[in-house]
Parts: sequence; structure tokens; C-alpha cells
Amino acid sequence: MGNVHFAISSEGDMGKLLYKGKVKEVWSTESPDVIEFRYTNQISVFDQIIPSLIPSKGESLNRTSAHWFDLVEKEGICKTHVIEVNAPDRILARKFEVIREPGAISRDKENVFVPLEVICRHYLAGSGWRRYERGDAPAEEFGFEPGTKLFEGIKLPNPYLEVSTKFEKFDRLLDREEALSISNLSEHEFDTILSIVVKIDEIINKEALSRGLIHVDGKKEFALGEGREPVLVDSFGTLDEDRWWDLESYEKGEIVQLSKEFVRQHYLDSGHYDELYKARKEGSIEPPIPELPESVIKETTELYVNMFERLTGTEF
Repeated sequence: MGNVHFAISSEGDMGKLLYKGKVKEVWSTESPDVIEFRYTNQISVFDQIIPSLIPSKGESLNRTSAHWFDLVEKEGICKTHVIEVNAPDRILARKFEVIREPGAISRDKENVFVPLEVICRHYLAGSGWRRYERGDAPAEEFGFEPGTKLFEGIKLPNPYLEVSTKFEKFDRLLDREEALSISNLSEHEFDTILSIVVKIDEIINKEALSRGLIHVDGKKEFALGEGREPVLVDSFGTLDEDRWWDLESYEKGEIVQLSKEFVRQHYLDSGHYDELYKARKEGSIEPPIPELPESVIKETTELYVNMFERLTGTEF
């Protein structure tokens, strides 16, 4: 997959739409064991799809994720679902059975999707920082001495792992017990997945630093393949799944967002997030998310294209 050739076949176009997510679609192919991911130019924040399209975003995400999948396989960290990048914004992947009911996956089930998201944080930012700021998570939660005064952007002593739901309306953080109950993973399988995430991030962090970037945090998803061996699926290491900062600016004491956090910040500054958070807490009707201004759309497109080049060292 290193030097990817885009062999566009008509086979994907004959498939059926199996799933439409916030930013990508999953289509069937002529093979029952193969699915096609199609990345759209849609963008979402806070589990809301923004009614504005970002040109070139789908291609940037697909090609960035393919770059990382390739590195993971080359390093022999774990298996991945990738079969072939068959178009700039599409990828052919192994199909896994999806069982949405919590705890319904049997302990001997193979070729099944794990209904969890694993988040790995290296700096205090985003929802982690907001939890600390609100007083919902103390300093020791993030590996610091009790009572330590934290600031946004502080480097965490160790990788901080969180696990969240996958099939609930909103992502919800889980403790170990509930994560095991929902997924029905054994303790060993669960710990193996967590250790794989840390190993993957070691590669991402090293690569990012060599290109003047800080990998702040990101999420990963898995399936269990033959013999219930963990298989890395979905996409990762992109501007949608991960958060990135400029290294040079950080060393000068300034955080320059190079990820979707930049779009999130627009809605935080506009007051939309506060209204949304309040509505969700009260169980009232959510305010619809407004369109992005044209200037933010243009800036976001440039960000996705430039970041593809910085993350992969390849021209867009």
C-alpha cells in the first residue's frame, strides 16, 4: 500500500449502501466478505453533522488513514482490515459482523466488530481538558500527583487510555468493568487491544515529531478476526479521529490547532457548544448546528490538504 495506485473499478458502484455515518459511507461489493468505505466531504463535531461540505476532505482522510495502516502492517503491530485503496476517497476492507446489542457477542465468536472506541491521550486537551476544567476529573485521574494544578496542553506523564461506547446516541466513557460487559472481551483480549493502541501511537508520535507536529490524542477501533486476533479497523491518524498541534509553536508556549479541534473551536467561541451541552444535560431539544462561514470552509480545506502532506510526507 506504500505507493498506492488507484484502480477504480465499477464493482463498488454496483454495491448497496450498508451504513451511512457522519462522514463516511459503507457499501457492499460483489464479495460478501469485502466492504467499501467511501469518504465524504461532510464534517461533524459534537455528534452533529455540519450543513457545510469541505472540498478534498474525503480524499485527505482516506489517503492519510491508508498511510498509517500501511505503517502498522509493516511494523507487524497487528493485522488491519485494509485490502486495497481502490480510489482516492475509497478503500476496500474486510467485512466483520456487527452485533449492536451490549454483551451479546459470544466468547468464541470470530470475525466480529468490537463495540468500543479506544482513545489514547498524550496531552491534556479537548474533552479531557473540559472534564478537568469542570471539576469532573481531578489531576490524579490523568497521572499527576493529587492537587497538581494543570493547564490546557500539559504533557501527560504517561499515555492515558479511555474507552467509550460505539453504538449509543452519544459517545459515553466506560469504566473497565462496563467495557468488558458490553464487549464480552476477556481481560486478556481487552488488555491486548489497549497495548496495541499504545504501540500504534508510539509510531504516530515519532513520525509526527519528525515532521514538526505533536500528536495530542486519537481514537482507534478494532474487530476480532480468525482465532479472535485483534484487527485494526475503520480509520485513524487523521484530522477527524486525532488532534494535532504545531511543535514549534508549542515549544514557544502557544497551542496552534491543526485538527478538527479548529472547527470545534469555532462553535465553542460562537456559544453553540454551551447551548448544545445544556440541552443534552436537560434532555431538551438540541439546537441545530449552523453552517460554517465561507472563510472557515476555505481554511478547513487548506488544513486537510496541508496536513495530509505534513503527516505522510507525500504531495496531495
